[in-house]
Amino acid sequence: MFYCLPDNYKIIDSSLEDITYVLKPTFTKAQISNLDKQAKLSRAYDGTTYLPGIVGLNNIKANDYANAVLQALSNVPPLRNYFLEEENYRGIQRPPGDIMFLLVQRFGELMRKLWNPRNFKAHVSPHEMLQAVVLCSKKNFQITKQGDGVDFLSWFLNALNSALGGTKKKKTIVTEVFQGSMRIFTKKLPHPDLPTEEKEALQGNEEYQEKMLESTFMYLTLDLPTAPLYKDEKEQLIIPQVPLFSILAKFNGITEKEYKTYKENFLKRFQLTKLPPYLIFCIKRFTKNNFFVEKNPTIVNFPITNVDLREYLAEEFQSVHKNTTYDLVANIVHDGKPTEGSYRIHVLHHGTGKWYELQDLQVTDILPQMITLSEAYIQIWKRRDDGEQNQEGA
Repeated sequence: MFYCLPDNYKIIDSSLEDITYVLKPTFTKAQISNLDKQAKLSRAYDGTTYLPGIVGLNNIKANDYANAVLQALSNVPPLRNYFLEEENYRGIQRPPGDIMFLLVQRFGELMRKLWNPRNFKAHVSPHEMLQAVVLCSKKNFQITKQGDGVDFLSWFLNALNSALGGTKKKKTIVTEVFQGSMRIFTKKLPHPDLPTEEKEALQGNEEYQEKMLESTFMYLTLDLPTAPLYKDEKEQLIIPQVPLFSILAKFNGITEKEYKTYKENFLKRFQLTKLPPYLIFCIKRFTKNNFFVEKNPTIVNFPITNVDLREYLAEEFQSVHKNTTYDLVANIVHDGKPTEGSYRIHVLHHGTGKWYELQDLQVTDILPQMITLSEAYIQIWKRRDDGEQNQEGA
């Protein structure tokens, strides 16, 4: 409300509506259903134009890791649409004193500000959202200290899911959009230093037989081959490259990978049983050892559209999945050193079919061919539904 002081009378003037709308943007169902169909630019007060949804976020000090993840999630239409309408989650009952629901409210507010067609500026401050993150994560994620995008994404999706009342049996918008399932086959290995006869004898034991576990996932971790340690003079400029399908082979049900714990070694293989509408890949670029964090600079070569994942599904589940083809909608990149580097993101604007690069407040358009040259870290892929054709710009 607006008052004139010291006379203390209320001002009623329709020209002030813009201010109230910017403070609390609201969306009708019709507006929401049109968001991905329109390519109309909005004009900010300083005359700059912007596309709603493709707007910069302030970097307060070192929060670009969170900005990139929030930007990516705001470009997942079903998740965004759910949060644009407050009615969807206003009635969720939470125990008294539960602070986690703050994440839901603040994320909803941020989505409405990012997609507001009547913003005063062509960028938005994520300050309230990030304060809720600092509070709810008990300072694990901070505004003043660079964090890891994958750690943040993992924590945020799980926290959002449980704040919305999600359990193993009860689904929420988060699990409906991102959750898939897989089978994990695990086989314990005898200690490598044992004599061969002992190893063979142990392999007959119950403890060393392969066991299968059904598990759900919110994202898939893809492992990069180790980067070569030594380079000769000529090879100095060669950056190793790997095709996406090579690192996806981890989930074909055949490829075995060894996992070492402090005392034991295991062989594991993975096979997918359910593909979600939106699939997140996290490309494992960092390895932590006792002394420092190392970054693997290998470039992953991937097509931007038309990635078919049918062969990674267990056979009996292939018939259940009508569509298994995915197109990229968001690509988060990590540049620079492991602990200091910076984050930027490429997003697809559904209305125009064009790709944009966002780095904090900077927004530029980018050619799709350029996206595959970067050190991709987190990707969100959208499953193509019936009748959907290849996107423009692909």
